[in-house]
Amino acid sequence: MQESQQLQRTMKTRHLVMLSLGGVIGTGLFFNTGYIISTTGAAGTLLAYLIGALVVWLVMQCLGELAVAMPETGAFHVYAARYLGPATGYTVAWLYWLTWTVALGSSFTAAGFCMQYWFPQVPVWIWCLVFCVVIFALNVFSTRLFAEGEFWFSLIKVITIIAFIVLGGAAMFGWLPLKDGSPAPLLHNLTAAGWFPHGVLPILMTMVAVNFAFSGTELIGIAAGETENPQHVVPVAIRTTIARLIIFFIGTVLVLAALIPMDQAGVVKSPFVLVFEKAGIPYAADIFNFVILTAILSAANSGLYASGRMLWSLSNERTLPRCFSRLTRRGVPLTALSVSMLGGVLALLSSVIAPDTVFVALSAISGFAVVAVWLSICASHYLFRRRHLAEGRALDELHYRAPWFPLTPILGFILCLVACVGLAFDPSQRIALWCGLPFVALCYGAYYVTHAFSTRQTREEPRHATE
Repeated sequence: MQESQQLQRTMKTRHLVMLSLGGVIGTGLFFNTGYIISTTGAAGTLLAYLIGALVVWLVMQCLGELAVAMPETGAFHVYAARYLGPATGYTVAWLYWLTWTVALGSSFTAAGFCMQYWFPQVPVWIWCLVFCVVIFALNVFSTRLFAEGEFWFSLIKVITIIAFIVLGGAAMFGWLPLKDGSPAPLLHNLTAAGWFPHGVLPILMTMVAVNFAFSGTELIGIAAGETENPQHVVPVAIRTTIARLIIFFIGTVLVLAALIPMDQAGVVKSPFVLVFEKAGIPYAADIFNFVILTAILSAANSGLYASGRMLWSLSNERTLPRCFSRLTRRGVPLTALSVSMLGGVLALLSSVIAPDTVFVALSAISGFAVVAVWLSICASHYLFRRRHLAEGRALDELHYRAPWFPLTPILGFILCLVACVGLAFDPSQRIALWCGLPFVALCYGAYYVTHAFSTRQTREEPRHATE
C-alpha cells in the first residue's frame, strides 16, 4: 500500500514546471557563473550559455517525446535499458544518482559560502554539516508536501531572478547609480579584456560547468510517472521551462558579465551579491544573499529527492537489494535517502581543502554525470523513433514529437560528447574524468556481476523447490 502511495499521479502542471525550475535555478547559476566569467571572459560566457541553452533545448525535445510516450518513474534509466541495453540503463541510473548526490556536496559548500558573508569566522564545513542535517530532515518528514513546498520555493527564486535582471539592468545603464560613483559600465566589461581573452578553448572547457548550471530540467522526466495527465502536462512543462530558462539565464548572465570585471569574478562569493554590493542599495546584498541561500537549499532538497528516487527505482526493478525500496510508515524510502546523502558529506572536505577548489571539482563531477545522462536520452530517443517507424506505426500516434528528427538527437548527442571532451583541457575540472570514467566502468562491471548472480539464483530456485 505504501508503494502505491509513492507512485500516485498527484503533480499538476505548475508543480512540474516549478520542480524543474527549482532544480535548475540553484548552485550552478548563482555560483558557477562567476567561475565561467573568470575563465572565458564576459563575451565567452554569453556564448557558452547560448550553446548550453541549445543543448538543453535539444535534449528536452528528445526527453519530451519519450516521457509522453512512456511516462515512467525512473524515466531515463528505463528508456536506456529498453533501447540501449539493460547494462546501460543500470549505469545511467547510477550516473543520475551521482549527478544529484554530488551536487548535494557542491550545494552545501555554496550554502557555506553564503553563510560566511555574515559569519566570516565560522568555517564552511560547519555550515555544510548543519545544512546536511536540515535537508535530510526535510526529506524524511515532508514527503507529502514536497511538490507544493518546491513550488513556492521555486516561485521565490523566479521572482528573485526577475528582480535581479531589472535592478542589475538599471545599474548597467546608469539608471541606478553605483556605490563608488563610477560611471555606468553599459556593455564595456563585455569586451574590456577582448572578445575571447584566453581564446576559444576555455569556452569548450567550461561547457560541462554550463551544462551543470542547466541540469535539473530533466526532472520533468523523473516526475512524469507521478503527474496527472502526462500527455498534456509534460509538453506544456517542457515548453514553458525552456522558454523561462533561456530568458532567465541569458538575461542574468548578460547583467552579471556587464557589471563584474573578469578579474573580480570567482566562486567564493556569489556574483549576484557582488553586483548588489556595487549598486549600494541598502541591505540588498544581504537580502539577495539570504534568497540565494534558500534557493540553493531548495535545489539540494530537489536533488536528494531525485537521487533517492533513483535508488528506489533500481531496487523496485530488483537490480538493487530490496532494502532500498523499503518505505517508512510515511511512505519515505529512508535507506535510499540515507545512502544518497553520502554525497552531501563530500562537502565536509572543504574543512581540509580550499573550498573553492572543492566546489569546482564537485560541480565538474556532477556536470559530467548529467551530461552522460543527456547522452543516453538523445541515443534512446533516436532508437525509439527508429523502432517506432520500423514497426510500421504512424507518427500521429506520438502525442509529442521532437522536431527535425534525426538532427535533434544526433546534434544533441554530439554537443554533449564535445562538452565531456572539454573537461580534459581544464586542470581544475579534469578530476571529473578521473572519477567519472572509472565510475561508468564500475557500474557496467557491477551490473554483469549482479546479473550473473541473480540469474544463477533464479535457476537454482526451481531445483530446490523440487527437492
